[in-house]
Amino acid sequence: MAQTRQWRLASRPVGEPTHDNFELVTVDRPEPGPNEILVKTLYQSVDPYMRGRMRDAESYAEPWDVGDPMQASVVGEVLESNSAAFDEGDIVTGELLWAEHAVADAGDLQEVNPDHGPISTALGVLGMPGVTAYWGLNDVCEPMPGDTVVVSAAAGAVGSVVGQLAKLSGARVVGTAGSEAKVDWLTDDLGFDAAINYRETDDLSGAIDDACPDGVDCYFDNVGGPITDAVWPRLNVDARVAVCGQIALYNATDVPTGPRKLAKLIESRATVEGFLVSDYQQRWGQALKRLSRFVQNGDVQYREHVVEGFENAPDAFLGLFEGDNIGKQLVKVAEYEA
Repeated sequence: MAQTRQWRLASRPVGEPTHDNFELVTVDRPEPGPNEILVKTLYQSVDPYMRGRMRDAESYAEPWDVGDPMQASVVGEVLESNSAAFDEGDIVTGELLWAEHAVADAGDLQEVNPDHGPISTALGVLGMPGVTAYWGLNDVCEPMPGDTVVVSAAAGAVGSVVGQLAKLSGARVVGTAGSEAKVDWLTDDLGFDAAINYRETDDLSGAIDDACPDGVDCYFDNVGGPITDAVWPRLNVDARVAVCGQIALYNATDVPTGPRKLAKLIESRATVEGFLVSDYQQRWGQALKRLSRFVQNGDVQYREHVVEGFENAPDAFLGLFEGDNIGKQLVKVAEYEA
């Protein structure tokens, strides 16, 4: 019987995850049943939201059980197909396992067209992060020409696309990031009007004031914590806040209460809205069509931080909390032979 490897949740982390929370096991390679597809993983995504699935608590994503394989968005090659929808050799994407091989129902997979760009982009700018950026900005923030848009975690897979789309809308864009290399990428390559290295800034509030002299009309929040606290006092009348992520708090054992900030919403009449990309499932194709055009025209650039080797998948995930990546964090599991 052919075998494969998969990563399982070994234990639930307390605070920041460690390698002890992961277990690499070798198992028999699964065989597809009726209407199922056997997929060989080529690229695996790691994303901050996965930290919530390691907890034994209700959230928008169901928690993983200790001892079970973890799940991830994957781009892979069809090895065997028991469905007329896919043929051997097709490239597909879907929510599969942290595994070198996995079986999925044909209805849970989407075909990836290699002609649209590198297949890895189906996990980044032309996948969930890109669609998150597109609808979070355009449907929640609704930037207008002349607005000031602030994006936290602006050098990440979502934030970098948000900022570029905001520039295309005619807005002034300010990003926060955690290194000078990221700040330079945002301003020199992506066209951000200003960027703040929060790790090297003693006074975040003052830095936001300097970068946003006319206040903040839209805030795309990927991090929460002190950065959001610094942005809050600068919200203009009728400002819009899209709450996409709170990575600054994901490893907190006790969520700090902090200063009471809601009074600002009375003064500014601002709108604060959390959203999930899954709410836009019926409009996914609409976003991808626009994003594909932007990427092909060079209007939207992207970067990928690729960690080589399936055995290094936990390193790639843990690196998210260290700020290692510029752009989309991926694990390359196997070579793609076009």
